[in-house]
Amino acid sequence: MHGFFDRIITKKAEYDTVSFELPILYFREDSFLIFFSANMEKVKKLMPTPNLHPVPLSKGKAVVGIAAFNYIETTIGPYGELGVAIPVVHGKKPTTPLPLLLESKVKGFGMLVIHLPVTRNIAKEAGRKEWGYPKFVADMEFTITPEFGQCKLSENDKHILTMKVPRKGIIRKDNRPLITYSVKDGNLIKTVIPQRAIYMIDVLPTDASLTLGEHPMADTLKELELGKPIASRFYLYRPAILPSGEVVEKGVNPLEGYHGTKEEGALTVKYRRI
Repeated sequence: MHGFFDRIITKKAEYDTVSFELPILYFREDSFLIFFSANMEKVKKLMPTPNLHPVPLSKGKAVVGIAAFNYIETTIGPYGELGVAIPVVHGKKPTTPLPLLLESKVKGFGMLVIHLPVTRNIAKEAGRKEWGYPKFVADMEFTITPEFGQCKLSENDKHILTMKVPRKGIIRKDNRPLITYSVKDGNLIKTVIPQRAIYMIDVLPTDASLTLGEHPMADTLKELELGKPIASRFYLYRPAILPSGEVVEKGVNPLEGYHGTKEEGALTVKYRRI
């Protein structure tokens, strides 16, 4: 990690409900994700602008990613987060799945964030105020073992989802930034997040799973007609730097997501080692 966090210039972000330093630095975490196929026409309906195009997987199919993060050490403290995002290209419409492989090397590629529950109010307020991320406060229970990572997400004892990702696959080093799209005050915000990642990637993982509960967030995922997992990633290492975003399009439709009812959430982490 030497050099990655060097020469960072911080600034104060102050809002009526929260203040924090930008960029937010992420030093240590547990994280894993699953990519699913989804109904292309239903995914398209979530786009806040016709200039955002879901990356096609095959005829009539798009891709949806679900990622869980147990942030152990950050500059705003520890918290849990679970993101639901759609791989998209802003500008030229992709006709093949190639952007899924090249990611940030493709002009306009990014992940459109449609849900981003977190376990702490400061993370929710910072995310919504600065980037327009569709955050709400929820409870998360992580189980991390030598074989898998699991995250159970709930709100007020109401099950939202449980995802389980195997700790297996080909080990890959990846220094490409994570790029997100979100909507704030009618503007499409693009945020480039530098990261240094090492992860295990598994294609068509038979032991990755997702169970959906009865909740507004779960209902939106059911609407997308998710198929079987097409790939999983289990991160072994992933420091990251979250800066301010930039406006890349004005006058887009809102994408506020579910707002939730909790003020603070519970984060439980269970480790089982060999």
